[in-house]
Amino acid sequence: MCTGKCSRCIAVTLYPLALISIICNIVLFFPAGEVKFAQDGHITEEVKYMGGIVGGGLMVLIPALHIHLTGKQGCCANRCGMFLSIAFGAVGVAGALYSLIVAALGLQNGPYCKTLGLLWTTPFKDSKDYLTDSSLWGLCTAPKDIVPFNIGLFSTLMVTSCLQLILCAIQMINGLFGCLCGTCMDKEQPI
Repeated sequence: MCTGKCSRCIAVTLYPLALISIICNIVLFFPAGEVKFAQDGHITEEVKYMGGIVGGGLMVLIPALHIHLTGKQGCCANRCGMFLSIAFGAVGVAGALYSLIVAALGLQNGPYCKTLGLLWTTPFKDSKDYLTDSSLWGLCTAPKDIVPFNIGLFSTLMVTSCLQLILCAIQMINGLFGCLCGTCMDKEQPI
């Protein structure tokens, strides 16, 4: 496959992944679909880091735009454009890593919720069993269903950021080949 076509495929795949990351992070600000928890500051700390908006969103979306434009300039674009796509791919890798780390921390620490003692806390911070033992989820009384809500969205962020990381790393390698090898030869041209 030509490096320009590969760039376009990668960019087109990164667009929906960046959108999913942004949407997941925005939804995390509204547990139980209510604004009052965010207004009162009763949201999980890792949501405030905005890994899905900044890391998996903007830091992947901007490189995706450049990578897409690099791939459109011809079969393999130009060497300078492919060289720049290496740098933009590195920015995408950094953004995806940031999103992945924040999502992993969000899963590890668990949600910020009101417990049975009516205190707002992170009851699962030191527990490694809450992800597999749903009987522990009853410790959180508000927001409603906050544990599966956080697990679902942070898991989605982890999966999307892993895919973004892989695609941006592939683009860095693809950009290196495009930079070193130049453009593809047209099969109809004489040698």
